Amino acid sequence: MSRSTISTFKLFERFPDEEAARLYLEGLLWPNGVKCPDCQSGERITVRKSAYYRCNACKLTFTVRTRTIFERSHVPLHKWIYAMYLMVTARKGISSMQLAKEIGITQKSAWFVLHRLREACNDENIKLSGIVEIDETFIGGKESNKHEKDKLKMGRGAVGKVPVLGMRERGGKTLAMAIENTSMAEIQSAIHARVEIGSTLMNDEHPAYNDMNGLFYRQESVNHSAGEYVKGMAHTNGIESVWAVLKRGLHGVYHHVTEKHLGRYVDEFSFRLNEGNVERHTWKRLTSFVQAVAGKRLTYKELTA
Repeated sequence: MSRSTISTFKLFERFPDEEAARLYLEGLLWPNGVKCPDCQSGERITVRKSAYYRCNACKLTFTVRTRTIFERSHVPLHKWIYAMYLMVTARKGISSMQLAKEIGITQKSAWFVLHRLREACNDENIKLSGIVEIDETFIGGKESNKHEKDKLKMGRGAVGKVPVLGMRERGGKTLAMAIENTSMAEIQSAIHARVEIGSTLMNDEHPAYNDMNGLFYRQESVNHSAGEYVKGMAHTNGIESVWAVLKRGLHGVYHHVTEKHLGRYVDEFSFRLNEGNVERHTWKRLTSFVQAVAGKRLTYKELTA
């Protein structure tokens, strides 16, 4: 077995029950001792029964689940950790049907667990710099594969599909997000929000990238429509490899993703490419995942609204 990973047997040895999982999560989420999730105070905390704590400063009674994706979940914490392990080590993701079989819960609960985990994968604070490859793709079924009643009959190509914008820092992190359209305003607004000024952009001939070479960024491009894919240092091969993994996962594992939930699936794949990189040891990948759950909350009502 690779030195950068651990077996499921070893994982079960480490987390045989909920108590072991609770102590692990508390150690990562509260490295300097128990801290109130509301007022962030750790000075006036009283220990209660059954892993509950009481903040005497703001009068909140809480557990390690409070103000995290685990809040109000009846799924035991060691099953949550196993689900996180499966998500972060499965290159193309894991379906709710498979997760339900693996941890012994219903498919409906597994679907909710996975969406909560995807909620934790979102990191709005990432900004890219250096050489950044940018490209867009479209996610959705082919018109020819749809039932007659579902066909839009508006032509081919991107009709009926959702655009996704991707940015990959060479030697660094990946960002991808579902966007409203591929207009210049939409794409350039996303770039300015997530790419540091002074970076070098690598893109194709799409007109939405026009006029970005100047005050804020340096820019190099290749013309795919003319058969040009590499021009010196200019190419988008890195971000296009992200689309290859994303589409294989969406088509091969999840089969169908609605526009409503697509953003979370894209966050999942981005997180796995960043924090779940196979070059990092599994324990480090799990640590990154656990540290991302704080302050994130997704209720079933919000998910299905």
